[in-house]
Amino acid sequence: MEQQGGTLEIDGITRSFGGRRVLEDVTFGVAGGRMTGFVGSNGAGKTTTMRIILGVLSADAGEVRLDGQTLTAADRSRFGYMPEERGLYPKMKVLEQLVYLGRLHGMAVADAKESAAALIDRLGLAERANDTLESLSLGNQQRAQIAAALVHDPIALVLDEPFSGLDPMAVEVVLGVLRDYAARGVPVLFSSHQLDIVERLCDDVVVIGRGRILAAGSREGLRAEHAGREYEIELAGPAADAGWVREQPGVTVTHLDGGTARFEAESDAAAQAVLARAVGAPAPVPPCAPVPPSDPFAASDPLPPSRHAVTGGGVAACRDDPGEPVAACRDDPGGGVAACRDDPGGGGFGVRRFAPITPSLAQIFREVVQ
Repeated sequence: MEQQGGTLEIDGITRSFGGRRVLEDVTFGVAGGRMTGFVGSNGAGKTTTMRIILGVLSADAGEVRLDGQTLTAADRSRFGYMPEERGLYPKMKVLEQLVYLGRLHGMAVADAKESAAALIDRLGLAERANDTLESLSLGNQQRAQIAAALVHDPIALVLDEPFSGLDPMAVEVVLGVLRDYAARGVPVLFSSHQLDIVERLCDDVVVIGRGRILAAGSREGLRAEHAGREYEIELAGPAADAGWVREQPGVTVTHLDGGTARFEAESDAAAQAVLARAVGAPAPVPPCAPVPPSDPFAASDPLPPSRHAVTGGGVAACRDDPGEPVAACRDDPGGGVAACRDDPGGGGFGVRRFAPITPSLAQIFREVVQ
């Protein structure tokens, strides 16, 4: 497979059916080498947008470009497209069908056979290669449909609900194949109603609703953009009690359970004051500047020799270090929350976790479609 590259650009696409406008100035990009999730409710415009990208439908206004050049029929013939409705021949054998589709894309017979056999093996269909499509389970039919979109070594992928009907193991197999294409610089656009899968798999997210783009950006960028001033703190020790957080000015506690408190802060300064009190430091602490969410563990400089930064998303606090090691910070494997834990070497300051609460993709989706 040759190295691909390029960015798929959807610019100002508008489309009406009769007197009903179904797409309005739809604009977003699918970067080469990245997997972009395209999400929206039923009837939001996902499939219509994909069909316009593929040239199955025409746009009333706007255009689709690849690397700045308007798409031609020749370009689109090199795209890989998987429709939501299965479009393969039910009574045709899997391998035979993939070779046939490769030949329709202009591949030589030997090349089509080699590509089809490799995809069948990679997608776990080797034992069913000579079975008819209709004899396969729905999940295996979906794998065959994905192979059909890939057999001709496409320069871009547009996949409508590729993970529908797949069990978790099959999702991982398909994901591995798609990531291989993305690693070669191929732009990958896929739609899905399964927001948890999109959040786990995609690099970028585009949310469409009522024919308009409601949100678009990197997964982490959207989470940071839609994050409020909600934080969680977990204190160390079996007798830890975070009840004092309720007494902090500018703070509203939304959940309290022993040494763990989740709270909303009126300002970054109010959140910083909670952390400062937890580590026994005066608040506010001038030497420590806010730390952006994209770099939650970066210490602020300069600091006095006996001071150390404790960071948690957009806030930071310092404490006097009597000579003991400062707590280490790590990613929480349970959910991406910044965690500060007691240093096993001694010292520490009794804060296991302090971090902003970032919204899930499902929460962002509900917010923007309202």
